[in-house]
Parts: sequence; C-alpha cells; structure tokens
Amino acid sequence: MEVVGFLLPLIGALWWPFCRIMALLSTAPVIGEGMVPIPVRALLSLVLAFLMLPLTRAGVQPDPFSLHGVVAMMEQAIIGGTIGLALQFAMAVINLLGFVVSSQVGFSMAQMNDPVNGSPSDVVSTLLSLVAILVFFAIDGHLVLAGVLGQSFKAWPVGAPYPPLLLHTVALNLGWVFSAAMLLALPIVFSTMVVQVGFGFLNRVAPTLNLFSLGFSLVVLFGVLMLAQVVRFVPEHYIALTNRVLEMLQQQMGAAHG
Repeated sequence: MEVVGFLLPLIGALWWPFCRIMALLSTAPVIGEGMVPIPVRALLSLVLAFLMLPLTRAGVQPDPFSLHGVVAMMEQAIIGGTIGLALQFAMAVINLLGFVVSSQVGFSMAQMNDPVNGSPSDVVSTLLSLVAILVFFAIDGHLVLAGVLGQSFKAWPVGAPYPPLLLHTVALNLGWVFSAAMLLALPIVFSTMVVQVGFGFLNRVAPTLNLFSLGFSLVVLFGVLMLAQVVRFVPEHYIALTNRVLEMLQQQMGAAHG
C-alpha cells in the first residue's frame, strides 16, 4: 500500500507533462513527421516527462478522474500542439518553397512516394525537406525544442488557466509563412516567367517552329540553375525563420510571466 501511495502521485505528476509533450512532439518539425513511429514518440515523451519533474511537480495537480482533470488534459494538449505548430512554421516555408519551384519549373509532373508525409511528393520538395532536416539537427534543433518545452512549463504551469493569446498569436503569424516562401521562390518564378515570355514573342515571329519542346527544356534548365543558387541560402533563411518563431514564443512566455 505504501508503494501504491507513492506511485499514484508520481503517475499523476507525469501524466500532465506527458500530454503536453506528446502533443508537442506530434506537431513539431522532424520529430512529428510520419517517419518517426508513434511508439518512439510516446517513449520519448515519457522520458522527457521524467526529466521535467523538477519543473512540473511544483504546480497544482488536478484529480485525473474528475472533469477538471479532463479539461486540464485538453489544455495541456492544446498548449503543446500550438507550440509544436509554431515551430513547424520554418519547415512549412521550405516545403511551400519546394512546391512553388516544382510548379514553375515543371517538376510537379514527376511524383515520387514520400515516406515522410505518407503521400506522393515532387522531387524538389523532398530535396528541400532533407536540407531543412539536416539544418534542424545541425543547429541542435532538438535541444532547442527541449529548452522551449521546459520554459513553457514555467510560463504556463500545469493547472494554470489556458492562455488563449498563444493560439491567437500563432494563428495571426501564419501569414508570413506564405510571404517568406514566395520571397524565396521569387527569383525562380521571375526567371521562368522571362523565359516563357521570350518564347511567346519568338512564337509570334516564327510560328512554324516547335517551341513547346524547346521552351520546356529551357524553362527546366533555367529553373534548375536558379534552384542551385537558391539552395545555398536555404540554411540561412531557415535559421532566421526559426529565430523569429522563438522570439514570438519568448514574447508570449514573457507576457505570461508578467
């Protein structure tokens, strides 16, 4: 009975952080992708819940079998999922960049099986996703993820009211994902447009030429050359976008402390 009396508070102290961590890891970049099995994610969440005990046991622990406990579980899942979704913004910019580039160059017609997303994807998006994953681990993104998680338990402890301002801020900052992707894809879009407009004028001058096959080849060539120039700046932009997301989360945590 003494052992049971000792384990029940420990299990209760682990359950609430586990809910937040599991939701965060399910929406976080790289770790939340389909290539990471759910059991591995759950085991990692349990380990992090143990490590976060010094930060989480100080909070109020609601009864898990009460209505308050169910609401608290949903609140922890929403907080973790929102933080993970915010950290996913930088990866979403790179994926959207690959989609726009593939559509402009003509590579969107060549689809391949993507085990990460579980659906067919174009080769450019897959290539840029691999570059972003390498950059994520190169800048110790997994350690940054753990640091943000620990700070979230200080800003929004278990049992505290749910912060609706966090979800509102993340939703409002979704717009710059599209603008950042379009700014990165603008050189490729402009170069392919110039080539297509030039062949349009050439078709008016010499309508008997078969410009469709030649124009498609040149558009692909110019697109690949511009893509080779853009890929060099992807790590720099990925780091800048990640820093912007971290600043946004830091401001929300500071407002919660205040």
